[in-house]
This record gives sequence, C-alpha cells and structure tokens, in this order.
Amino acid sequence: MNDWQELAAVCRTCNCSVQYAEPLRNHTTFRIGGACGAFVNINTEETLRRILGLCRDRNYPYLVLGNGSNILAADSGYAGVILHLGKDFSRIQQDGDTLYCEAGATLGRISRYALEQSLTGMECLAGIPGTVGGALYMNAGAYGGEMADIVVSARCMSPDGMITEVPKAEMELGYRKSVFRQDGRIILGVTLRLQKGSYGEIKAEMDSLLGKRRAKQPLELPSAGSTFQRPVGNYASFLIDQCGLKGASVGDAQVSKKHAGFVVNTGKATCHDVLELCDYVKQTVLEKTGYQLELEPVVIGDPGKPAEQPGS
Repeated sequence: MNDWQELAAVCRTCNCSVQYAEPLRNHTTFRIGGACGAFVNINTEETLRRILGLCRDRNYPYLVLGNGSNILAADSGYAGVILHLGKDFSRIQQDGDTLYCEAGATLGRISRYALEQSLTGMECLAGIPGTVGGALYMNAGAYGGEMADIVVSARCMSPDGMITEVPKAEMELGYRKSVFRQDGRIILGVTLRLQKGSYGEIKAEMDSLLGKRRAKQPLELPSAGSTFQRPVGNYASFLIDQCGLKGASVGDAQVSKKHAGFVVNTGKATCHDVLELCDYVKQTVLEKTGYQLELEPVVIGDPGKPAEQPGS
C-alpha cells in the first residue's frame, strides 16, 4: 500500500469521503490556496480518532478545517491531511436553554435554530461565516459580543485520541485567542447557554445586525473577514482609512473600498498578493500612526514556497 491507499482504506471503513490533491481555494472564504495532500470529511468522533491514529503512526502532518472563514492558504497548498469538520459533523441538540453543537455546525445555522426556539444570545454571531468549533478556537465576536459570553464547555479530542470535557474556566479566552490555539486539542463540540427571550425581539436584533453587516462590509467579494486584529486603543479599519489605503492593491488583492478593515479577492488573488499587500499596509500604518497591526487570519501551508505549475 502507498500512503494514501492506507488513508483510503480507513475512510472506506468509516464511510467518510476523501479527496486527493484537493484545491484549498474551494474550501476557504478567501477562495485562495493550492492543493492539499488529502481532504477528509470527518463524520464521527471515531472516524477522527482513527485518522488521527494513522497520521500519528505514519507521521503525516494534519490540520483541522471548518468553514475556512478565517484562513489564508498558501499558493503551494498543504502537503498533509486536512480534517474537515463540516456538515457531516454538525448536529445540534437542545436541553432547555442549553445547546450542544458539533464543531462543524455553522454559526448561521445555530443562530437560526436559536431564533426558532426563542433563545437569545446568538444575535451578534449570526453573520459570522464560520463554524462553532472555529469560532471558539479564536473566540470570535462581533458587535460587542463574543463566544466567551455564551460558552459553557467544549468536548475535545487530544492528538492521541483521548476525549475530555473542557470547562470555560480552562479555555483562557481572550481577544481572538483560546487555549486551543496552543495545545493541539481538537474541538469536537461546544455547549452554549442561551436565555429564553422574545422571538420578535430576537429576530429584530438579528435582522438589524445582519443589515449593518451587509451595509458596511464587502460581503459581495471573497475575503477572510477582518484582516487585522484590533490594536489596543484603536481600530484597524480607522487607522488604515486614515492612512489613505482604501483601494490599495497588489494583483487582485485589494484593501476594500467599502471597509478598510477587509482585504478582498477581486478576481484571482494569490496568497502572495495578499501577504505583500498586508505587509505594505502594516508598514504604512506603523510609519504614519505608530500602531503595529497584526494579521487575524491563520496562514496555513508555506507561503514562501512557490505555487506548483499545472503539470509539474
């Protein structure tokens, strides 16, 4: 057996799908990224455990991917295995005002479910195009709210396949950070505690925030969401706009003319284009304002490695 034949055998046994040399641009909201070695759609915890075991035994590199909404994938792709926690791993279970959501459930779907049950607390997260696992991983937030406000605990799997329940107190949640960004545990599901509310009031608030998002953000173009973290005492979008950088571009990567906090893909932008533009923005903002901006999206793969040419 060669490497991927072993993986294929495990996937057949687990009844999950796998694609080889799958372009990551098809799985990120930025629509950027070369091919990965293998792309596995995880369907159960046991599937994940078995594939992690294979990766460990064969020394395969691997990465977990949700909706790809906070990701910038290298033009050369990723040589290892992508473990995709998506719609096949997205059940939602309710117990009163508490929801247990598998990691692949999107925030939009959870928000709609909460609305149908007249549960409040998800309104500010409804428009974020990510999964609940990814949202907890980075403590995603918007409009004054964040995952830390509603999370109770998370069910996680360590690289050796052990499952543990992690309470909120041990998550080290902060601005766009959590303990999961350092320790390698994979979020399997998240328990959220919401509150009973009025369907009409919840819907009105959700519609209002979604309307603000559509009006102010360049949702019509591919992006990874907010491109820079909020610096202490200011806002990245304000600083970038102040420096006259709206519309600045490298290739098809452009600082949005609608919202300076977003770098967008206007056509066939590459990872190289985006990083070169971001470096220019960071340098300009530092020189003109003294603020040091930091990237918010996670870069996967080796951005310094050239993209493979067709047929190579």
